[in-house]
Order: sequence, then C-alpha cells, then structure tokens
Amino acid sequence: MTLALPLSDPRAARPATALTDAFDRLGMRMPFVRNAEIYAQEDEAELLYRLVRGVVRTSRLTVEGRRQVGAFYYPGDIFGLEPGPDHRFAAEALTLCEIQVVRRATVRAFAGDAEVDRAILEATYLELERLQDHVMMLGRKSARERVGSFLMSLARSREESHVELPMSRQDMADYLGLTIETVSRMLTQLQGEAIVEFPSSRRFQIRKWAALQALAA
Repeated sequence: MTLALPLSDPRAARPATALTDAFDRLGMRMPFVRNAEIYAQEDEAELLYRLVRGVVRTSRLTVEGRRQVGAFYYPGDIFGLEPGPDHRFAAEALTLCEIQVVRRATVRAFAGDAEVDRAILEATYLELERLQDHVMMLGRKSARERVGSFLMSLARSREESHVELPMSRQDMADYLGLTIETVSRMLTQLQGEAIVEFPSSRRFQIRKWAALQALAA
C-alpha cells in the first residue's frame, strides 16, 4: 500500500527548473562509502548537492557535546542549502551513496542570478517546512507517536511490501529527541501489538496501516 506524500514533504516537490537543469548538465557525480563525511559542520557552503543513490544523514554537535540529527535525505533530494556562508550541520553518507555536486557560482553563471535565487529560495522553503514539521513533532508528540510517525514517513513513498530502515536505532533516537532505550522499547511495543513487523533490525513491514496512521496524525 502506498500513500501520497503531503505537499510539505520535500520528496513530493520539484525544485525550480534552473536548479535541476544545472545539476543535470553540470553536476559532477561523486561516490561516498558508508559513514563517509560529505561536508563538515561549519565548512564553507560553496557547493550544492543532489542525492542520486543511497541515504544521507545531517547532524550537528551541540555545545554540550550531544549529537542532534537534523534530517535524512533520499534519492532526488537536494541538500547543502544554507542561508549563510557556512554549513550549520555536517552531512554523512548513511549508506553507499552517489551524489551530484555543483558549485553555487557555476549554477549562477549557467542560469543567471535571478533564476538561481528563485530556485534556491524554493528549495530552502521546503527545507524550512521540513524543519517546522520536525520541531512540531518533538514538541507535541509522545515517544510512541514520534516513532510511529517516523516509520510512517519511511513507508509512505515505498511500494515494496518491506521497507528498508537504513538508519540505526541511535540515529532514530538522535532525530526523534529520545534515548535509544526508549526507541527500542517503542519498536518492541509496536511489534508486540502487530502494528509493524521487523523481519530484521533494518527492515520492517506495516501490518496495521490505520493504527500507524493514527499515531502519525
């Protein structure tokens, strides 16, 4: 069963033509092995990235030394967009990845400042919506609802009966603002109630869509 993505989900949108054309014509494809750093926190944001294959995780270390996972990106997603000159989050390859990379300056020379500014503004707006949804989830949902929402978000765009879970339990915990023990306990509860089934630690299947949708609502 496949559900349509909401318009606020970046994977349901299409960035402006100037940006996609620039990636198609000028983007250099680069491979990244699992756990490889794509860019570091506070690196200069001179490049733009589009994911071709794999999954990317963004994260940052707080002043207390805690890790905060910002987002997960999937094939077709553009990332590395920043309102300022530096990256606020680091980006790592969660799996084996292939990424198209293009310089901002090259994109401007190709399409012109006005068109590129419009394209980047549109893509940045989608990033802000993603961030707002994340903040609302952390502020208003219980641990059980957060885990249910996360699993539903992964399943919505997949047509396979089994959904891959490329991130670790710790990744999920750092993204959902929970401890790894709480995440594991919630997953065990959902499986015990036959809402989801985990044939392995990195793959799951939804058994009761209505129940999981109710948690994610």
